[in-house]
Amino acid sequence: MPAVKFLRTLTLALAGLTPLAHALTPEQAAAIASGETDARIEALNQAAAAGDAQLPGFVRALLDGEVKVLDGRVFQMQGDKVVVAGTEQAVELPEAAEDVVNNNRMRGALEAALGALKLVSPDAKVRAEAVEELRKQSLDEAQLPLIEKAWAAESDAGLKSRLALMRATILVSSSDVAKRLAAAQALSASSEPAVKSLLQERLAPGVETDPAVRGALMTALDAVEGKLAWGERLGVLFTGASLGSILLLVALGLAITYGLMGVINMAHGELMMIGAYATFVVQNLFRQYLPGAFDWYIVLAIPVSFLVSALVGAALERSVIRWLYGRPLETLLATWGISLVLMQGVRSLFGAQNVAVENPAWLSGGVQVLSNLILPYNRLAIIAFAFLVLAGVTLMINRTRLGLFVRGVTQNRRMAACVGIPTARIDTYAFSLGAGIAGLAGCALSQVGNVGPDLGQGYIVDAFMVVVTGGVGQLAGTVYAALGLGVLNKFLEGFAGAVLAKIMVLVCIVIFIQKRPQGLFAMKGRSAEA
Repeated sequence: MPAVKFLRTLTLALAGLTPLAHALTPEQAAAIASGETDARIEALNQAAAAGDAQLPGFVRALLDGEVKVLDGRVFQMQGDKVVVAGTEQAVELPEAAEDVVNNNRMRGALEAALGALKLVSPDAKVRAEAVEELRKQSLDEAQLPLIEKAWAAESDAGLKSRLALMRATILVSSSDVAKRLAAAQALSASSEPAVKSLLQERLAPGVETDPAVRGALMTALDAVEGKLAWGERLGVLFTGASLGSILLLVALGLAITYGLMGVINMAHGELMMIGAYATFVVQNLFRQYLPGAFDWYIVLAIPVSFLVSALVGAALERSVIRWLYGRPLETLLATWGISLVLMQGVRSLFGAQNVAVENPAWLSGGVQVLSNLILPYNRLAIIAFAFLVLAGVTLMINRTRLGLFVRGVTQNRRMAACVGIPTARIDTYAFSLGAGIAGLAGCALSQVGNVGPDLGQGYIVDAFMVVVTGGVGQLAGTVYAALGLGVLNKFLEGFAGAVLAKIMVLVCIVIFIQKRPQGLFAMKGRSAEA
């Protein structure tokens, strides 16, 4: 095959290659861009072996369709100008110039040339990109000479290790038993999911017949699976912590309102929804009026979502809930009706379909900890945000005058009223605070999922379970319960699936409440004895 010949020729030429300095000539460019495919590939081989400095740009232009030919002259488009390929001479593009046609063989040779030239680049970043591109491709023995040469010349330890794994991946299917055995032993150091799949393919019946090589492959597979298992365990722990942080945000406001006033607020999920839609509105305003600062819309969306949800909560408390204190069933029915009104109101304003909330650029992507474990930036940000909100609420409850009044009303409402605390006003403040925290939860959820009228319905039951398990009115219990239930849920999903995991978690909570009705942290003081 010409492509194989090209790689072997290039490998031999690279043995004594110094940094690319030779200049591509117009004649070479014409030979590569026009003529029969075999002749073009041969010309490409010679240009690559000579180490042409302009060749990578010319090859990329050929692949992108930015090269035209006319009467033996080759024209290369460079942005807004056109030059004669192999020179810097700017010219007008003739109207009769024709596009260069590359068949599959030629495109394969061009791509191989481009990758080969990147592997011997003096820039470590370019070499890393080339290695990453090769790692994603299906490698065969045609690439082996090039990879071996790049592996021998590589000075970066990380890149050298990845090239060694690529080399072993190719050699594991070699016709030489000794090479297959050495490759199997080398692959045991890998932690790549692709290597696990390769080893499993080689161990399939009838593929590898040599007993020694099969034994080495089985040993390598066990080693690779052991490394990958750590990534899977850490992934379960991270997703559990991520779910727990979301549950914490959702349940934190509910813990305040339910613990302070005994109100079963079934509209708490809709207050979250309002926070998410407030984030959507802020995003659209930034996109329309401040497109240059779009990546920072979330900074303004956080306080806006808190204030909007807090104001809605205050309106609900002053108009409806204040008349229903001490009647839990009535508050449940009333807030359930309010939730339906709020959902219909959102449908009327924004439509019944979900709306898109875009992540800022700095919350997109993730950090790769292991080969099979990537931690998304938006999830990491939500975990940090949840604990910042928790720290703020804790400081407010324990270090401010308002927090002192809230604790006093929580522990003994009548005594607090007797010493002059305005309990009705504190009720409004506390309910607004809980509603505002629900809005913050909605703002956070908008970064990891769809925003729609039913956003809060999927979390309200879980939030009540967190509050009851942690202990009514106990912030510390809410933290432990949220994180514990999040990790437990994700752990059980790996064995039983999402639906059965939910059922199992519910059964565990019921058993726990039977044994400890007051939750993880029981309320202390005289109110606990009443």
